[in-house]
Amino acid sequence: MKFIHTSDWHLGHVLYGIDRTEEQEDMLDQMVPIVERHKPDAFLLSGDVFHNHQPTSSIQTMFTDAVVRIHNAHPDMQIIITAGNHDSAVRHEIFRTPWKNFNVHMIGNLAHDELQSHIIEIPGKGFVIALPYMHARNMPAGCRQKLIDMVTERNTDGLPVVLMDHTTVSGSDFKGHEHITDYTVGGIDGITLDEFGTGYDYVALGHIHNPQNIKGSDGKVRYSGTPLPVTFDEVYDHSVTLVEIAARGESPVQSEVHIDNIHPLVSLPAEGFATWDEAKKLLEKFSSDKVSYIRLNIEVEDFLPSDAEMTSENICERLGHRFCYNNVRRRVVASDGLRTMSVEEFKEQSPLDLAEMYLTDQGVVFDEEMKEMFREAMDYVNELKRNS
Repeated sequence: MKFIHTSDWHLGHVLYGIDRTEEQEDMLDQMVPIVERHKPDAFLLSGDVFHNHQPTSSIQTMFTDAVVRIHNAHPDMQIIITAGNHDSAVRHEIFRTPWKNFNVHMIGNLAHDELQSHIIEIPGKGFVIALPYMHARNMPAGCRQKLIDMVTERNTDGLPVVLMDHTTVSGSDFKGHEHITDYTVGGIDGITLDEFGTGYDYVALGHIHNPQNIKGSDGKVRYSGTPLPVTFDEVYDHSVTLVEIAARGESPVQSEVHIDNIHPLVSLPAEGFATWDEAKKLLEKFSSDKVSYIRLNIEVEDFLPSDAEMTSENICERLGHRFCYNNVRRRVVASDGLRTMSVEEFKEQSPLDLAEMYLTDQGVVFDEEMKEMFREAMDYVNELKRNS
């Protein structure tokens, strides 16, 4: 079985008030030759198709046109699209029947009374179990395993079994995401690998934007990542994943297919922070043949000049780029020499990191025994949250 795994298109996303339709359309255009070249048996889109629950009519048209073009690139291919936490489940369900004429399967809600409707057979190639985003408290216990067992009963030819899901897996690399704790990203509580059950050959995940195989899964559980960056901190390659599985029980063979971004997101400096004058010089010297979105990372002792934003915007306009914002942190030199931290940096810290910083500030040694006690306490709190 050969399939393309993608997720988190976030169509309709606006970057600091700037419309991104042009680059989103270009990203969708790149999907067509990928399908034409590889001729997969299935095309899996694991949630967050749209950035908002109520996309505009033009964004919906962009999506519809793209899906038709992707279908026409290889009409025998099955296209399976699940809803993510950014999507409207109802919107996915409402046109479910007419989409089937294009071999497109739209899954918005969990059909509690018709679980078999989530099992999509790719004739002679394999089975896909398509699950949309579900809040942890609404996901029936053992649901994933029950669906895998239902497939096992039908799968007399030993074909590969693929599970689609849109969730946070504990232990993932959350680089580039906001609103992170040890267990939650973007408001979605994390689950462990064990909760996927056993008997699958690959889990096609959506929600985390950083492409990665989950540690401990032997390459069977993967986030494809977003094909376009949503934030300036998503500084990794963006792609879709091509997967081939020879038979049930065989290891998936993966390859990333790069997606080009015609309007890159650029931070100046690329790492760390600079003074206002240094950042302004970096911007003046910035050169790219692509129209880019620009963020300046600036450290100040007091305040930025009142005209700093206008100055940045004017320089970008003169150079033909798009200014987004000045990312400012204030440098405060404490008497004890503690380092400073911007709001963005603070968001990236785990509770364990923050606890260590606090105790160190209080003169307490945060040794391994204390760290283990802290982890146990966090696990207990997270378990209470999941069961509440």
